[in-house]
Amino acid sequence: MQLSAHLVLPSERDARRVRPHEHPVRSHRLADMSTDVRPPAGIGEAATRRQVVAWGLWDWGSAAFNAVILTFVFSVYLTDAVGEDLPGSISASTWLGWSLGIAGFLIAVLAPVTGQRFDAAGRRKWALGVLTFATVGCMAAMFFVRDSYQYLWLGLVLLAAGSVIFELAGVPYNAMLRQVSTPANIGRVSGFGWAMGYFGGIALLLLCYFGFIAGDGDNRGFLGLTTDGGLNIRMVALLAAVWFAIFAIPVLLKVPELPRPHVDPGADKAGFVESYRVLWRDLHDLWVADRRTVYFLVASALFRDGLAGVFTFGAVLAVNVYGISAGDVLLFGVAANVVSALGALTAGRFDDRIGPKTVIMTSLIAMIVVGVVLTAVSGPAMFWIFGLLLCLFVGPAQSSARTFLARITPPGREGQMFGLYATTGRAVSFLSPTLFGLFAWWFAADRAGIIGLVIVLGIGLAALTMVKAPERD
Repeated sequence: MQLSAHLVLPSERDARRVRPHEHPVRSHRLADMSTDVRPPAGIGEAATRRQVVAWGLWDWGSAAFNAVILTFVFSVYLTDAVGEDLPGSISASTWLGWSLGIAGFLIAVLAPVTGQRFDAAGRRKWALGVLTFATVGCMAAMFFVRDSYQYLWLGLVLLAAGSVIFELAGVPYNAMLRQVSTPANIGRVSGFGWAMGYFGGIALLLLCYFGFIAGDGDNRGFLGLTTDGGLNIRMVALLAAVWFAIFAIPVLLKVPELPRPHVDPGADKAGFVESYRVLWRDLHDLWVADRRTVYFLVASALFRDGLAGVFTFGAVLAVNVYGISAGDVLLFGVAANVVSALGALTAGRFDDRIGPKTVIMTSLIAMIVVGVVLTAVSGPAMFWIFGLLLCLFVGPAQSSARTFLARITPPGREGQMFGLYATTGRAVSFLSPTLFGLFAWWFAADRAGIIGLVIVLGIGLAALTMVKAPERD
């Protein structure tokens, strides 16, 4: 793999290691602390190539939940098959929206304090393992959701619970970025992780489609599984659970646990309610010491919602506006993920050379320009060209947003900050859907919804221009 050749090799590690007591860290004076925060062991140290690959394999495996369960297969099964004959005036899709809305609220409330507690207890890897396999358990239990409306509630509970636990698992995973990188290669490592997620989703979706879903009649896929009771889709959920479990194991074996950092007084002994008081205290101290982190959390929440909107409404626009057949949408989705992955890998190199802010701003500007062009062109060919060009810049913006936060986070607070990263993202997740719907309604055309997405990206770009870039190491 081309990326790995530029990561620190085991034989080079001792010569190039940035030892904790030698690492020049920006001073973050917080209340209750009279000395500068020093990075604990395991932060800012070079990782072996195997550790980086093991970390990236979690992203590869996590696509089983994101792509298969939440987006393309199981959620569709719940609304189109399980809840098809649901009695009453409320549709299965509405119940799905409400259940995921409740899940989003719980994520926003729980993510910061759980990340804070993982940091304070020095149990980041332990938390990743517990939350990952709890997600796997929810996925495996989806096998029991049969094709009958009586099972809709079980499916909704499992999907909502899995969503909450999966998002919480992403907090310690993202916080590990500093453990498997150095300031010199953090961009490439982050881009590698994002690319692994895209490629993992592609591989599993194709396997599920051709193995369990393709074809007509009562038996589907090259395995010839029956559709009776939704067995073929239930087997997809089981396969996704096994897939995630297998590829989550390497990071738990190869990346060492982070020692207790002792940089957040009282956080390790705080109860659940008290954790929010500690969180508020830390946010206040962070605001006084370095407001940039707070500003970036707000700016990133805005443009990340715009990035999510691109994928959320891409398939709708492809079919309804640009005339792509429903069957070709899956092919476009595969191509879009490949392009996004390649973009993330390439941008990781630029991230390390010129900084994450430049990469994010360049990506957002390019997406805004391409979005404006898409409002004027028509036909499948134009959508393939400019739609894929749009996706080319999604991966870089996502990957560099993660490295931006990792670079400016006070050492030992990664879990807490990435918890807030998840929370702020949820707080504005209504913007893209709302503005897309508003402009589509206003102009009586789905095409006009693109304007809403462009506006969200533009607001995020404007907010990011006011955030100071991370210092170059």
